[in-house]
Amino acid sequence: MIQIGDTIVSFDIFEKEFICDLKHCLGACCNEEGDSGAPLEEEEIELLKEVLPVVWDDLTPQAKQVIEEKGVAFQDADGEWVTPVVNGRDCIFTCYGENGTCFCAIEKAYRDGKTTFYKPISCYLYPIRCKKYPTFTAVNYHKWGICKAAELLGKKEGVRLYQFLKEPLIKKFGEEWYKELVLVADELKKAGEI
Repeated sequence: MIQIGDTIVSFDIFEKEFICDLKHCLGACCNEEGDSGAPLEEEEIELLKEVLPVVWDDLTPQAKQVIEEKGVAFQDADGEWVTPVVNGRDCIFTCYGENGTCFCAIEKAYRDGKTTFYKPISCYLYPIRCKKYPTFTAVNYHKWGICKAAELLGKKEGVRLYQFLKEPLIKKFGEEWYKELVLVADELKKAGEI
């Protein structure tokens, strides 16, 4: 673990090679089984409410029903804000392409120029997960089998996780934090630790 500012960063962030390989995983991180969907920052709840009319037509009928019953966010058993899910699986903002690939309706609207909100930062950062504690934020790699193809592609292309997720890391923690992260990575490389 490496401390950068008020964050504690796992060595996995520096060591793992990673590039999302959508053609292999089909966006499975958007339809992971569970009781809740994407972790949310409190200020994102209003943004989800604002973007809802923009993405409404892209949502499934089941997702619309869940939203009408539960809204766009709720607090889970740990007291954390999350998106609801459909049938214990899909995030309410999950859409499907012709080949069965999952994608985010919010990101689609952003790419189509219909909103300035990209998507919740936890989704943008994935497979990095951040957990806030009283004195620091832990920055970890959420490793699971469906991302094996992404690890293989990252290894083939020589791209580390922190490099692949440069934009969302800067959005979450800022330019200066990211510059320090890169300096640490460079030192770890020089020392032969990664």
